[in-house]
Amino acid sequence: MEENILEVKDLNVELEGEKIIGNLSFVVKERETLVVLGPNGAGKTVLFRTLLGLLPYQGEIKWRDGLKISYVPTGLPLVKELPLSIKEFFSLKEIPQKESLEILGAVGMSEPNILKRKITHLSTGQFQRVLIAWGLCKNPQVLLFDEPTFGIDIGGQENIYYLLEKFQKEKRITMLLVSHDLNIVYKLADNVLCLNKKALCYGSPKEIISPKTLAQLYGGEVKFYQHVHD
Repeated sequence: MEENILEVKDLNVELEGEKIIGNLSFVVKERETLVVLGPNGAGKTVLFRTLLGLLPYQGEIKWRDGLKISYVPTGLPLVKELPLSIKEFFSLKEIPQKESLEILGAVGMSEPNILKRKITHLSTGQFQRVLIAWGLCKNPQVLLFDEPTFGIDIGGQENIYYLLEKFQKEKRITMLLVSHDLNIVYKLADNVLCLNKKALCYGSPKEIISPKTLAQLYGGEVKFYQHVHD
């Protein structure tokens, strides 16, 4: 039985007088994939930043000691606009060139002279692949990824799902993913946290995801479809 890698108890976050997260409790086990699902403004990104100690909070956040944690925010739009090469981007994390090339190849970015390509010249899908590679460098034990398919078409999303699933299994890492996408939930999640400033549901996808819980989470009548792949 896997041990808990993260325990959150009675978490409350208030920013500029507004309560963003209220009385939130959950646990994440080693090698688990937890998907945080919820509408815009639900507090998902705030949750990740709080878990990393970047925002003030009340309550308890307990990570297992000595963890290597990697965090990739949504899209990193400011980086996309900087005149950096991929090599220069990876050097910000002090990643050796050999490791950069290996991990880029693993995410399908193995073209000649890939490190010389400018970030600004990459498509959205290519940039997301670079971000996945960047997040996986130095063998983190935990990966926090905020909207991994942000701005990517459906075909590209399938590739991102595949890569995340592949690395979760191969590297045996624990993943926390923020997403709006139910396909990520069904494809990757061991557990789902439905968040809209407080926990509306928490548990395995098959047990908690239904039109009723989605309507409660997003408001109104919600229709959803699960993509099934052979």
